[in-house]
Amino acid sequence: MEPYTARALKVRKKNSMKDFVAVAGPLGVTHFLVFSKSTSSINFKLFRLPGGPTLTFKVMQYSLIKDVVSSLKRHRMHEQQFTQHPLLVLSNFGLQQIHVKLMASMFQNMFPSINVHKVNLNNIKRCFLISYDAETQLLDFRHYSVKVVPVGVSKGLKKLLQEKFPNMSRLEDISELLVKDINLSESEAEQDGTHNILELPQAYAGRGNMKAQQSAVRLTEIGPRMTLQLVKVEEGLAQGNVLFHSFIHKTEEEVQEILARKEAKLKLKTERRQQQEAAVERKRQQREAHREKSLAGIRRKRQQDGDSDAEDPGAPEQQDPAGQSDESDAEYYRQELGQEPDEDLFPNRAKRPRGPSGSAVPRKRRRRSQQEQPGAPKSCPVARKKGPARTDSKPQGAAGQKAGRGSERPAREGQKHGPKRRGKLLARGKIIFRRPGHGKKGKR
Repeated sequence: MEPYTARALKVRKKNSMKDFVAVAGPLGVTHFLVFSKSTSSINFKLFRLPGGPTLTFKVMQYSLIKDVVSSLKRHRMHEQQFTQHPLLVLSNFGLQQIHVKLMASMFQNMFPSINVHKVNLNNIKRCFLISYDAETQLLDFRHYSVKVVPVGVSKGLKKLLQEKFPNMSRLEDISELLVKDINLSESEAEQDGTHNILELPQAYAGRGNMKAQQSAVRLTEIGPRMTLQLVKVEEGLAQGNVLFHSFIHKTEEEVQEILARKEAKLKLKTERRQQQEAAVERKRQQREAHREKSLAGIRRKRQQDGDSDAEDPGAPEQQDPAGQSDESDAEYYRQELGQEPDEDLFPNRAKRPRGPSGSAVPRKRRRRSQQEQPGAPKSCPVARKKGPARTDSKPQGAAGQKAGRGSERPAREGQKHGPKRRGKLLARGKIIFRRPGHGKKGKR
């Protein structure tokens, strides 16, 4: 089939027919020739892309190229023969049967057409013969190499024209070589007759093949051979209706029933696909409606509340707990002494946040303890040391009064801070205090 074949196409075991059909368009492939082997026979399928039809044959007999070449005394095959497409010859395809015409059309479309008025004879190096037997309904495939030699001269002179000098040791004069055909092998004594002698319309490659001179056309089989039997003809790529079958014959009612069943199956498949598409579209619309509803609720809540609780993208990131602790100590130092602490006193403290105008944001002043007097001297606190605090059974403070939640008291000399009591505010306004080590039972 060369040179119009996809030789660069690599086939893998995991490839399927869909993969080859997908790449057939870009590669310019028009036909698929697929051979398959079963336990009983060897099958050959011929596909026409992209829409079919498909011809299925049964391989009755075959011979490989190496088998054909080994049976010949002189084979004639070289690479230059495959640079041009072969000449297709169809024999006995003039019948009026539909499947015979379809086979002839398929085989003709596999090879480029030839214009007999413009063809160059030097490009015809091979011949592909397909013969159909109407009685046995078998196809015979043969592949030949074409050779043209001049006629009307002795075979000794042909040897000289072909630059093949024979052995003339037994001859006394060269005229004997031209008059008598001696020293020639049996393979060279080929019979030429009216069946293969013609007048060349063009000069053909080879010595002595001149225009308007008689030459003989000789064919040398190069293989392979195949004898095929048509089994069936299908629409599409082996998935459509069966147009012809050699062994199974059905009535018109059976054909109509099969067609109705296939149409019902296709209709059901189409309805299911439409239902799936409608379900997908409905879910998409529901998601869009839910999204619009959620965005509308968010916008409405922002309008009602003013400043929403949503996270501000421009807000600074939260500080770590160590930085917040140092910041609270620095703020306490600033409020009590009225001056800025040294940088070495709180090394990890964060800078005070600034407002839009660049000034420091004022912080809430902490409430002083009732124990301290306005005129009492204030002691400078030192950096706190993290660790478990010592618990006392009795609360500190004058008259049992407790400081507000979140307030801190300055440390006195010789006295340590007691733990903060956790309380629960009841409906009557009373507070339940729980002592450490007493579980969930407390004292009212």
